[in-house]
Amino acid sequence: MRIIWRALINAVAIAIAAFFVPGITWGNASYGFGDADKYISLLLTGLVLGIVNAFIRPIIELVSAPITCLTLGIFHFVIGAIMLYLVSLVPALGFAVNGPVAAFLGAIVIAIVGVVLSWILPD
Repeated sequence: MRIIWRALINAVAIAIAAFFVPGITWGNASYGFGDADKYISLLLTGLVLGIVNAFIRPIIELVSAPITCLTLGIFHFVIGAIMLYLVSLVPALGFAVNGPVAAFLGAIVIAIVGVVLSWILPD
């Protein structure tokens, strides 16, 4: 149940990031459900982002620990941008990130919204 909750939080964070950051789009996939396709795309993108953050992000953070220490933690946003870009490489999701600046700003917005929603909403 917790993974579904995290996928919903990620989906809301991605939708807010797409609203505020030009260059991030979602819902460009067709699954055969009509108007619900874009919301299914958003939920699947949130799920995939959660899976990528759970399995790939720790490995990259371990390898980049010296850089993260040198930048006093700012490099975490670069890692978040890389994770966001990795999710956008999955064509079936209908999620797109156009450029590194959009990925970086989107990672910041998604991190802030994710933390705020995790504080507000119970597990």
